[in-house]
Amino acid sequence: MDERQALSSFAALSQETRLAIVRALVVAGPEGMAAGMIAERMGVSATNVSFHLKELERSGLISQRRESRSIIYSASYDALADLVKFLMEDCCAGHPIIRENVERADDCCSPVGKDDVVA
Repeated sequence: MDERQALSSFAALSQETRLAIVRALVVAGPEGMAAGMIAERMGVSATNVSFHLKELERSGLISQRRESRSIIYSASYDALADLVKFLMEDCCAGHPIIRENVERADDCCSPVGKDDVVA
């Protein structure tokens, strides 16, 4: 991931609703969620969620596909992994102390069940 792409991704994630959307889509898994369901979960209007989804898609952090009459959004796991890698290797220069703290963190990257709520 180059710096320009990382900046675009960080900018997209720097808004509360967009961060919550990405978190919800990560939990939803590859099957994703319909735009209407995302709006309902976020407690925002369809037009509001559409704006946020467009920004997240433009940054490459999510993707969409059409299923019948619905547009289904999914997290782009490769892009999210690239962003974490960029942060760890490029920004933190692979610093051993930072890597140790990330690897020791019990809550980091623990699988989340489908019934766990991410808001």
